[in-house]
Amino acid sequence: MMNRRRFIAISGVAAGLGLFGANGVAVSAPEAVTWRGTTLGASASLTIHHPDRAVAERLVREVLMEVEKLEQVFSLYRVDSSLSQLNLSGALAAPPADLVHLLDRCRDAWELTDGAFDPTVQPLWTLLARHFSRADADPTGPSSDQFREALSRVGFDRVVFDPDRIVLERGMALTFNGIAQGYITDRAVEILRRGGIISSLVNMGEIRGLGRRPDGDPWRSGIHAGRGVAGLLHPLELVDRAIATSSGDGFAFSPSAGFNHLLDPRSGDSAPSEESITVTAPDAAGADAFSTAFSLMRHEAIRHALNRRPEINAFLLDSKGAVRTL
Repeated sequence: MMNRRRFIAISGVAAGLGLFGANGVAVSAPEAVTWRGTTLGASASLTIHHPDRAVAERLVREVLMEVEKLEQVFSLYRVDSSLSQLNLSGALAAPPADLVHLLDRCRDAWELTDGAFDPTVQPLWTLLARHFSRADADPTGPSSDQFREALSRVGFDRVVFDPDRIVLERGMALTFNGIAQGYITDRAVEILRRGGIISSLVNMGEIRGLGRRPDGDPWRSGIHAGRGVAGLLHPLELVDRAIATSSGDGFAFSPSAGFNHLLDPRSGDSAPSEESITVTAPDAAGADAFSTAFSLMRHEAIRHALNRRPEINAFLLDSKGAVRTL
């Protein structure tokens, strides 16, 4: 899977996940229960610290069962997933509730970003992947006619969905690569919260802080200067908030031709590879979707969207390594 984030983990920070007893006093978490595998095609690791190992093992099982259920819905790489079946047939009766819910979230992001976020961008991805997989591929990319044909099959306004059915126009296909990891992160947070964990930094492809650190301080994440650079260039505090970063240099079909994984559904162009956008939001699905969309938008358009959603913040890391708030 060509993905901008390959490591998936749920882990406690410092002494482990913050747990509080009936008297409100923090208790330590000396043991860890760890699972490693793959989720949505990426390497995955799940670690939970808990003074009661049986409880930790149960939470691991609950999270993994939920991930398996959601992978069966959202995965592009499982032929039996709900998404794969929808893309193959163009219609799906009685769709899973999570699929309808995620489409609702997609519609919200699509409307707020004037179409910059659009899960129907998959035909463009397929065009580039097939083109550059050929040994004799033109290094400048597909022809303008091929791009026009692929773009003719992109447009979220032509997706019809409700709890009873989902219908795509002929030749259309969906991808949730710009939002599904955030959605799964949010679901993991819900499970941990129900399990009694009230203080954790959850990283499941996207990062979300659950409450505060056990010592009362905010969780700290932030913006990295770039590959091979240690530490945070611009730290950010998270209290019941999520953070996601999108950058055009995450994966390139052809670096020399400028084609990368962040594709503009309106033009077929790729996002600038010299910039990154970091978004903080109340949940990880929102942070994931808006960091993807904002990477494809002009700065004034981003600010217009942010004015409509004051609970969302965005930060630009430019080509000179400077961070500024949008």
